Amino acid sequence: MHNPALVASGMEAQYVRVQVPVGQVAEAFRRLREAGFLGINVTIPHKFEALEAVDELDPLAQRLGAVNTVAIRDGRLFGYNTDGPGFLNSVKEAFGVELSQLRVLILGGGGGAGRAVLIQCLLAGCKALYFSNRTTERSVMVSLELEKMQQELGLMKGKTLKRVYWTPARLDKVAASVDLIVNATSVGMKSADPLLLSPRVIWQKHLIYDMVYRADGLTSLIRHAREAGAKYADGMSLLLHQGALSYQHWFGKPAPLEVMRAGLQAAV
Repeated sequence: MHNPALVASGMEAQYVRVQVPVGQVAEAFRRLREAGFLGINVTIPHKFEALEAVDELDPLAQRLGAVNTVAIRDGRLFGYNTDGPGFLNSVKEAFGVELSQLRVLILGGGGGAGRAVLIQCLLAGCKALYFSNRTTERSVMVSLELEKMQQELGLMKGKTLKRVYWTPARLDKVAASVDLIVNATSVGMKSADPLLLSPRVIWQKHLIYDMVYRADGLTSLIRHAREAGAKYADGMSLLLHQGALSYQHWFGKPAPLEVMRAGLQAAV
């Protein structure tokens, strides 16, 4: 999606892939800066290492604890995280609503983009926010972190912020009562993956957001959403809006979103 955007913008630049070993992110950043790079996207497992390797850190990236976008300006490295804001923009485009209007259930969210989405929902002040992780220890850690942030920033006062035990009965009960269901796990990448929720709890009123994306666009969660007549979006939408925000950080102007969307669709 980035190379079509660069062509459309008339810039003599190219987006390329560089493989970097774990533990060498700071060295890679130094070399990329010396080579005249304008910006960098950072993928797993380097997002946490990148946090320590930049010169200046955006407040949201600091709160999310990870960097996935770096802009290089006047020889300095500026670190950002587009996971949460990308999700925010994606939800608004896909469903035509703000997160603040929704009761949300997030399945997963213990790390990476899922954690960023969970924190973004808290910052947006959802009507209610439920979350669950398959690992109890991770779930408790996330719960404590969110409660601390809620108290420090005065977020979601008088609203529900609740950890849900990862059992079919409990998840199905909460899922039936919310507006937006988000899959922030890796479940759904393979056709043989187990179901996250019983299909019977997904109704037409639901908004389904599966952060997993497949070339055929049909994870089991998306398939059940279609069968129920519910609105849905997958991780391709998040990828697009993350990319658009990266472009904006690099060049200081809005990205040609439709050009990027077409490039992404052509690639898959």
